[in-house]
Amino acid sequence: MLLLAPSRLISKLYHYLGLFTVTQALVSEQILPGYRLRPGQSREQATLVKFMQLSYQELFPEQDDFSHLAITVGKYFSQETPLWWVELAEPAVFQGSPTLPWLQPIACLWLGNAVDQIQCHRHAHVFLLYVMPEYRRQGIGSALMRYAEDWARARGDRKIGLQVFQRNQAALLLYERLGYQTQSLWMVKPLES
Repeated sequence: MLLLAPSRLISKLYHYLGLFTVTQALVSEQILPGYRLRPGQSREQATLVKFMQLSYQELFPEQDDFSHLAITVGKYFSQETPLWWVELAEPAVFQGSPTLPWLQPIACLWLGNAVDQIQCHRHAHVFLLYVMPEYRRQGIGSALMRYAEDWARARGDRKIGLQVFQRNQAALLLYERLGYQTQSLWMVKPLES
């Protein structure tokens, strides 16, 4: 929701409620030409769940229900796990009606924290990087990963980690191209009942 904020106190109240001011919408950072990045708000938990579900549905189309991801988001989404949205820098037009770009996220980056169990250092962990299919192969994923790395460096982290499904070859290639290396393998075995 977009509102005009007449004072700093009102602006803080809007932030607490997860609302946006015109100033916040206009000062969101340009991540690539044509796209801007803005911080997520606590009220956007449902949108984050939607993006997680889209990500998993693409990778596991044989599974029908991903409603359990709402529990994961509810458990881990907090002020300590920042979220950013990528939106179009200019209003998009759908069926002849301009839509405000900050109402149409086309990608997201959700970060959290992990502890390196070998060296006992805290480091950033990518919970979710998702770009809508029609916006892929335009550098958005790479730009978001560079943003995540800069964020991690700024808070003093010595590394950044993530988990990627083996069947997600496009993501594996992206991460390898960006210098990520396999540190461990997560192995599973289905057990018969």
